[in-house]
Amino acid sequence: MIADVLADAEVRMDRAVEGAKEDFATVRTGRANPQLFQKVLVDYYGTPTPLAQLASLNNPEARTLVISPYDKSALKAIEQAVRDMPNLGANPSNDGNLIRVTLPELTEERRKEFVKLVRSKGEDAKVHVRGIRRKSKDELDALKSEVGEDELNRAEKELDTLTRTYVDAIDEALKRKEAELLEV
Repeated sequence: MIADVLADAEVRMDRAVEGAKEDFATVRTGRANPQLFQKVLVDYYGTPTPLAQLASLNNPEARTLVISPYDKSALKAIEQAVRDMPNLGANPSNDGNLIRVTLPELTEERRKEFVKLVRSKGEDAKVHVRGIRRKSKDELDALKSEVGEDELNRAEKELDTLTRTYVDAIDEALKRKEAELLEV
């Protein structure tokens, strides 16, 4: 029973760290990257659809991204979704067949704003991991009548170690992303 609670906590914490890394990837650095558009939802026939399901994305140049829709009727909706993207600062151009998005050069002030945004996302991920720890601890406390106190204390220490490991993993990913953002 204790092993199940700890295993479940580990799986959920791992997912939280992966989610944080995906969130970090959506914050742009100096280069155009298809991952920037990972979470863009396009209104396709009234249904919010991920951009990756509607078009292929590639970057022929460092600051340019080309979006080639599979269905040409979705061109306007894709263009609007990209234009409405927060924190991008780009104006997509539509030539009737594909959309070119040229990202502006990042200023030092903009880079610092992105660092703040990434730190905020990192803190949210750490809060999520701590929430998982709290829920798992409650589950362990519910087992108090079924298992010994020593086993429970050992499990709580293991849970704390697990939490520290995943919080450190988020901090490490955050540090890498900050360095990437501040690199000119």
